[in-house]
Amino acid sequence: MSPPSKPNKGWLAHYRELMGAWRRKNPQDGEDALQDAVVGLLERGLGKVEDPRAYLARSTTNGLIDRHRRRGVLDLRPLHELDEDEHPSVQDGHATHYSAQLLDALMAALQDLPLACRTVFVRHRLEGWSHAEIADDMGISRSMVEKHMIRALVHIDQRLHAHAPPH
Repeated sequence: MSPPSKPNKGWLAHYRELMGAWRRKNPQDGEDALQDAVVGLLERGLGKVEDPRAYLARSTTNGLIDRHRRRGVLDLRPLHELDEDEHPSVQDGHATHYSAQLLDALMAALQDLPLACRTVFVRHRLEGWSHAEIADDMGISRSMVEKHMIRALVHIDQRLHAHAPPH
């Protein structure tokens, strides 16, 4: 008589197990990265992944690494999280002229970008499309959308740096 085989857990059991582990280690980012890994698993098709637990664990870890790297490259904070003294402002009454210059510089920076980067930036930041929607529409991966977005943000940050208030 052979020993009983291990029960074959479905991906959902692994999801619960990994979610518990990531909640203890890195609550917000871990949960987000695991959610992204599950989306990737479902998009690939459950039958195409031999070991769902390994796939989810590795994809989650890779997602966290990507998030950490992006934060290291770009310090992004929403405007509402900035302190009052960090808000962009013009003190000398030339706000309209300054805004026009800033808008012109932004438009020039956007025009310098390759078409794919510019399209991703405009659709995501100005039109509110999700990365998945952009990827589907453009026929590229979500990862490529993120790379285009990062390239656009770094380029725009460099081009508009001269317009930042002195610190």
